[in-house]
Amino acid sequence: MNAGETDQVVRFENLVKIYRTPGAGVEVHALRGIDLSITRGDYVAIVGPSGSGKSTLLNVLGCLDRPTAGTYWIDGVDVSQLDDDQLSDIRGQRIGFIFQSFNLIGTQTIVENLETPLFYQGVPAAERRALAIELLTKVGLQERLHHRPHELSGGQQQRVAIARALVNDPAILLADEPTGNLDSKTGVLILDILDDLNKQGRTIITVTHDMNVAKHCRRIVEIRDGMVFEHEEVGT
Repeated sequence: MNAGETDQVVRFENLVKIYRTPGAGVEVHALRGIDLSITRGDYVAIVGPSGSGKSTLLNVLGCLDRPTAGTYWIDGVDVSQLDDDQLSDIRGQRIGFIFQSFNLIGTQTIVENLETPLFYQGVPAAERRALAIELLTKVGLQERLHHRPHELSGGQQQRVAIARALVNDPAILLADEPTGNLDSKTGVLILDILDDLNKQGRTIITVTHDMNVAKHCRRIVEIRDGMVFEHEEVGT
């Protein structure tokens, strides 16, 4: 990426993803030449109907899948050229994931859920605990540090997931239907947290089918048939 493009935290050029069925010779063209750039501090919604390619795009964005062709930069690194170990490092260091189903470790307390990824990064125990408490306090769960996920409401679990996504100070927060398992009132509270994080400078990309969620973002990118169909500036 050129020096003048360093404010682009995500950039796709002619991104293609083809799935091939072994033995059947069937090809599914999930992404058909996506060009997309996302600036540092942006807040982007990726929307589209079922089968549009947005889930595939999410997997490529999160370095969970590789493109068949094209290039993908994240935070200045051409990840399309990386091997599996290097992709794992990118996921752990530059991407914070927020999942619809929370994906918390049920046998651990919520403070331990935040400490676990820091442990694998070699962060000393005292620093792990201090950062975990700081982030859980930011999402209003300082009184629940030693509760396990099943002792929390869905909204509280999603707040834990947001705090966990921040532990590595990622370049991007990638949210997959972040309010999908929540009632509407709780969903608004979660969106308020994401809005505040963006105002603090966090780059957030949310993949959703819910236009009420998308309208919280600054930009809406609609995917249809594996291509960018429409790109709308929403504003702040």
